[in-house]
Amino acid sequence: MESVQRFQTKVVQNPPRKSQKLFFIAQISLRILAVVATFAATWIMVTSKQSKEIFGIKFAAKYSYSSAFQFFAGANAAACVFSLLSLVLVSVLSLKGSRPGSYFFLLLHDMFLELKTCFSFFQILMVLLMAGCAAATAIGFVGLYGNNHTGWMAICNEFGKFCNRLTVSVAFSYLSFLIFFILTVMSANKSRLIQLSSY
Repeated sequence: MESVQRFQTKVVQNPPRKSQKLFFIAQISLRILAVVATFAATWIMVTSKQSKEIFGIKFAAKYSYSSAFQFFAGANAAACVFSLLSLVLVSVLSLKGSRPGSYFFLLLHDMFLELKTCFSFFQILMVLLMAGCAAATAIGFVGLYGNNHTGWMAICNEFGKFCNRLTVSVAFSYLSFLIFFILTVMSANKSRLIQLSSY
């Protein structure tokens, strides 16, 4: 019985080399995608502006005119920086070899706070990105359709280029949210395997 338990523990601790390699390739690929998506969302949002003259009066639309868009850009910039740092760590861990301890350090890196419950930093970034996406989507909806009850006019019929760029930026941010979700699930799965091996 004892030898069976040792064998099971060894199997959990030493997964096939191919699966370890695939895990790190997936981690690196997803983190590169996260960096690209969050950088694109931030860059497109920050550079979005359009000026138009209506009845001889010049109007301008910029992301900085809305606190929701500023928050959105800040959330994506923070996620981009963290993704870049985590990409460096995962790259270093993959070069050193795929040991179960590497998964543990990867999990530690992804942890932000530990009280009674552990919160993955990716979960915090997901919440931050969703808050930014929700804020930008809400303001974008008002910009696209207006609100007759409050007298807010739609501006996207006049500032189409600006609104289209914002739509692309928000789409990139939703993509990065999905990537962070996948990374969280992968980290949780690997940490579960490490916990199983300790019993």
